[in-house]
Amino acid sequence: MKEKNNMLQQVMTKPGEIIFREVPVPEVKDDQVLVKIMNIGICGSDIHVYHGKHPFTSYPVTQGHEVSGEITGLGKNVTGFKVGQKVTIEPQVYCGHCYPCRHGKYNLCEELKVMGFQTTGTASEFFAVDASKVTSIPEEMSYEEGAMIEPLAVAVHAVKQMGDVKGMNITVIGAGPIGNLVAQTAKGMGAARVMITDVSDLRLAKAKECGIDICVNTKEKNFGEALVEAFGPDKADVIYDCAGNNITMGQAIKYARKGSVIVLVAVFAGMAEVDLAVANDHELDIKSTMMYRHDDYVDGIRLVNEGKVHLKPLISKTFAFKDYLKAYQYIDDNRETTMKVIINVSEK
Repeated sequence: MKEKNNMLQQVMTKPGEIIFREVPVPEVKDDQVLVKIMNIGICGSDIHVYHGKHPFTSYPVTQGHEVSGEITGLGKNVTGFKVGQKVTIEPQVYCGHCYPCRHGKYNLCEELKVMGFQTTGTASEFFAVDASKVTSIPEEMSYEEGAMIEPLAVAVHAVKQMGDVKGMNITVIGAGPIGNLVAQTAKGMGAARVMITDVSDLRLAKAKECGIDICVNTKEKNFGEALVEAFGPDKADVIYDCAGNNITMGQAIKYARKGSVIVLVAVFAGMAEVDLAVANDHELDIKSTMMYRHDDYVDGIRLVNEGKVHLKPLISKTFAFKDYLKAYQYIDDNRETTMKVIINVSEK
């Protein structure tokens, strides 16, 4: 039997290799809370780490940045939280004194570290964290959904790059988890019509299930035609690229309404080769978006609570904690049909 003062922690020792080690349950400092970790989501960046393709991560590393849990301990200075509360954790560690941090944009910290990549992630039975990085989730929200608030916050922050989207016509390229959540968020925030495109019928069927107005397979229909068919000759006010490759950014630049906006949401694959002369000629505004801040978590939770964003349809499969490696193998074997895979830490 494991003693109560020890816990299991996941460690990726090198690409494709995971061990579990027994370590002491962390001591809770004065400004921290102790969280019993319940669920962890695996995202595209984690998969890059698994394949040794993440440019900013070295090994060994404990993963886990999309997370839900329950508070089991409070530091003596902590107020506003109670033991037994359901929470999620914001995984950014920032300096607080660089220019972006001083101006409230700590997601752009010059020395940003993200749990699970450049600093220890949450993939352990317990995790001690500054109370400032903890956000409560509603009692009625499942732990699986709680672990998906982090990717939802990415989507909320991306949509907000356009300010108020009420009444806008919006196109999202790429119907993976982030693209799906960007489309749902845009709709939830009052967009007039939302079209999403992909080359996977399964992903488009998921988008339809989540209430997206127009779902188009661009293997079967030209992107430019789809834009006009969906919105008329004025096309979309903004195109969110949630796939991030030369083809999708190329489509966006070629077919966007002149003077409109393209927001790059995806981490771009490799060095871009896109037609900036056309972007220039059409006076396109190309924006980007990086992670999120606390208000994006709060807005994301509100959208789920109001029934405007649906997270459950995105969950493809759940694995026990000790089957972390199997989860990655499953994703590799079912790349086309997988949306979100969840690790259930409480299930050994």
